[in-house]
Amino acid sequence: MAKPSAPLKKKPAPKRPATPPQAAAAFDKVAPEMDALERDALLPINIDIPRAVSQVLGVLPGLLALRPLIAERLPTHDVGLVDRLETYALAAWYAHLAWLSSGGAQNGLKQLVEEAVPLRANLLGDAEALARRGLVDAETVAEIRTGNGHMDTANDLVALSALFSGSWPEIAGKTAATEEEVRRAGELGPELLASLGVREHGAAPGPSEAADRRARAFTLFVDAYDQTRRAVTYLRWKEDDIEAIAPSLYKGRGGRGASSSDTDAAPQVAPPAQPGAAGAVPPGAAAPAPPGAPGAVPPG
Repeated sequence: MAKPSAPLKKKPAPKRPATPPQAAAAFDKVAPEMDALERDALLPINIDIPRAVSQVLGVLPGLLALRPLIAERLPTHDVGLVDRLETYALAAWYAHLAWLSSGGAQNGLKQLVEEAVPLRANLLGDAEALARRGLVDAETVAEIRTGNGHMDTANDLVALSALFSGSWPEIAGKTAATEEEVRRAGELGPELLASLGVREHGAAPGPSEAADRRARAFTLFVDAYDQTRRAVTYLRWKEDDIEAIAPSLYKGRGGRGASSSDTDAAPQVAPPAQPGAAGAVPPGAAAPAPPGAPGAVPPG
């Protein structure tokens, strides 16, 4: 029987999302799954999609390392969700960019670039200073430094925003970067990518169609991560390191308040019957076996 893996040596850091052509390929790959979703199963989009994608891409290696254990200990859990998580994340990223593009650029490309370049430089310099003090991941910062060109600048802003946001409790007051700059970087990166020509991949959808595709891609992405997080929570309950391996996308937000994976408690509900469905157990109730565990009792 496989043994639980050792605790992580360091906190995973956010990663840069893929370029639009790569993300478009992921979007096309999951299009049949998106089309199959019932409209009433679509989740409300109440988190920042670029930041969530960057965060999940950062923790993906750790989740993949746990894949054999998930398959062994939770035989009825869809372990393929782990395999498809990167594809779902990139599809959600592309759908978000296409949605931005469908609304028409509010600012011209030149204006966006003029704002983006110095903002990237300032945040990157601040990140390098923090990395030298061990407050953020040095490898991630070095990877961002290698970027060049407008597309890399846009992706770098998304990664920098996620990096600062994820570490803000530890770095607040220790950096010249401001919360407003971090927030703006998260907005500006996708805006710049949209302006650079996401529409080149096929015909540009209208605003309503783009919004529907965005909601469908987002639902696939969040549901896959949520269910994977539940499985990992069960397997790593004694180690108490779920927030390092698979942190909640909704931490600190109202979000999907009924979802067990958005709390600090053990998984207490069976997996949703369809994307987005979830139930809650009153505080203090005993946690039953998780989705797919031997002896689990299906929801009544």
